[in-house]
Amino acid sequence: MTHAMLKGSNIPLDARAVRAVLRWTPGPGVPDVDASALLVGENGRVRSDEDFVFYNQPRHPSGAVRHLPKKRLVEGLTDAIETDLGTLEPSVHRVVLAASADGGDFGRVRDLCVLLYDAVAVPAGQSGEPLALFEVQPETGSETAMICGELYRRGEGWKFRALGQGYASGLVGLATEFGISVDESEETGGAGGAGEAPIQAAAPAPAQAPEEAPAAAATGAQVPGPAPEPAPQPQPQPGYGYPPPPPAPPTVPPATPQPQPAYGYPHQPAPTGAPAYGYPQYRPAPDPSFRLPPQGPQFLPNR
Repeated sequence: MTHAMLKGSNIPLDARAVRAVLRWTPGPGVPDVDASALLVGENGRVRSDEDFVFYNQPRHPSGAVRHLPKKRLVEGLTDAIETDLGTLEPSVHRVVLAASADGGDFGRVRDLCVLLYDAVAVPAGQSGEPLALFEVQPETGSETAMICGELYRRGEGWKFRALGQGYASGLVGLATEFGISVDESEETGGAGGAGEAPIQAAAPAPAQAPEEAPAAAATGAQVPGPAPEPAPQPQPQPGYGYPPPPPAPPTVPPATPQPQPAYGYPHQPAPTGAPAYGYPQYRPAPDPSFRLPPQGPQFLPNR
């Protein structure tokens, strides 16, 4: 017989092991849902980070609590936590069953419910009648994590209580409240937890070496400051994929043209003045010592 439970109600458990199955209806814009469990002591907090069982830590070291793979059924998607109540350590007083929404809030998750099965009578992967059914309803719709229920000790036995308590701080905020150390220096991209900080033991900060006071500080002497760093040398700009241009060849002055021979006549220097635009150009005076070279008879005048 299945107990349809209301928020805050509880039922005794005769089963030695139980399986809590989260079920919801997927669809466009519906966030994914992940199941998790926290093993809590008498003080209401975990004993260590190993007491948190979720998608990145799917099995407790004792083997008493484990996270099962997700399944797609006709009724919807499921994610489950299985607990062996008979092998739980005496220091564990409660097993908190939680859910977190990836990519949205629980106001967009449809038909969310918890089904509690006898894990021995109905093994995983087989169909059967659940012990209890609790339809989880968020209070504001902005919750990104929910405590759906809890398994707790009562005398020599165990009971299940339906809760439905929401958290707007997500799985990280829920886990931190129960004493889990959260390292928020990175973001995880694992399945079911994208965009949330990884839940793990926070690494201790490195010890800093004590600062040594210089002897000059005790005497009041002025301590010289550090030497200035050399100015950085300019670097050549990148060519954006093109090869760098070859170095420019050295500049060679043009050769001075040599005057052509005058074929036996003395060379006359070129005039240096500007053209006179139709006026006679300046001519130097003839050299009185100039004599024509010897000429043949064909150039001699007739006598």
